[in-house]
Amino acid sequence: MASRVFDDTVLPHLDAAFNYARWLTRSDAEAEDVVQDACVRAMRFISSLREGDARAWFFTIVRNTWYTRVSRRPGAESVVMESAYDEPPDEGPDPEELLLQQHTVARVRAAIENLPADFREVIVLREIEGMSYKEIAAVVRVPIGTVMSRLARARERLLAALRPVPLELLR
Repeated sequence: MASRVFDDTVLPHLDAAFNYARWLTRSDAEAEDVVQDACVRAMRFISSLREGDARAWFFTIVRNTWYTRVSRRPGAESVVMESAYDEPPDEGPDPEELLLQQHTVARVRAAIENLPADFREVIVLREIEGMSYKEIAAVVRVPIGTVMSRLARARERLLAALRPVPLELLR
């Protein structure tokens, strides 16, 4: 019975949980470990899931698993993300457009990765995973107002980091 509940509750969210963990850890390998450990925890505590958002419940477990790992190994926060997105697609825009697109994606990824962890995680949960403020508040375990202020600050920092460089400074 618990296995079926686990399959129905957790498995649909594995890809999204991995994506979230990858942004937290900045490493594909570390993200895989975090999600695997989170699955073990979710299976163990599946009975604690009450009527509510299973996705937020599982993301909370992923987040807590990551924080547990970080607290045991303080250097884990500085791991650089291995990118699986640097390879150009087989079909698509012309080479110039592709180069511009890759440059833009790299700039945005770098800007997100350079955010402090508390800002980075709310941006990822909201803008990439599409979670509501309420869901983010449940995952991060802070009031909705705190989620909103962190998002605002994270967006401000992203805008500042992504502002075009004036041509005078490039000379």
